[in-house]
Order: sequence, then structure tokens, then C-alpha cells
Amino acid sequence: MKDIHLNPTFIALGCLIISNCFMTMAWYGHLKFLHHAPLWQAILFGWLIALMEYSFMIPATRYLDQQGWTLGEMKITQEVVTLIVFVPFMLFLFKQPFKLDYLWAMLCLMGCVYFVFRGQ
Repeated sequence: MKDIHLNPTFIALGCLIISNCFMTMAWYGHLKFLHHAPLWQAILFGWLIALMEYSFMIPATRYLDQQGWTLGEMKITQEVVTLIVFVPFMLFLFKQPFKLDYLWAMLCLMGCVYFVFRGQ
């Protein structure tokens, strides 16, 4: 059987996407699913989900560090992933209207990506 070796950068980016899905749910999910619950339950809900977020974020940053990424590169990439995850979450789960400002925000983040990575 042939061994399949995945690029650690792709593994890290996958982990970043999964971790952001968990973090978005931890931060905002209580507004939809525990709206009338006591605050302590919302906090506990958030912390339990955030534990899963950390289980993917820590390996992601380790993989990227091992690939020679700087902290700035990691952070800007994480912010781009956050926006990519958050907008569909907001549109589909919370039924918020789409605004062109989200597109402009993404273009501004792409500018950040350019400036952070241009020295490579």
C-alpha cells in the first residue's frame, strides 16, 4: 500500500478552518442556542466548545512554525480564515443579510496578507 504524505501546511490550514468553526460557535452559538439560558450556562457552553478549538489551533500553529512561518504570517492567515468561516456562519445560521462591506473587508485583509508575506 502506498503511503500518502500530506503537506504540513495544508494540514495546518485545515486545522485552522476547523478551529475557527469551533471558536465561532463558542463565541456566538449561545446567542442562537442558549438565548434564554442563564449566563453561567452560556459561559460553560463556550468554554467546552473552545476546548475543541484549542485542540485544532495548537497543532496548526505548531505545523506552521515548523514550516518556518512567522507569528505575523500565522496571525494574518488566522484572521483571513476567521472571516471566511464567520461570514457563512452569520449568513446561514443567523440569517443576517449579506453586505458588500464584507467583500471590502476581505479585500483589505488580502492587502494585509500581501504586506505580511511580500518579504518571502
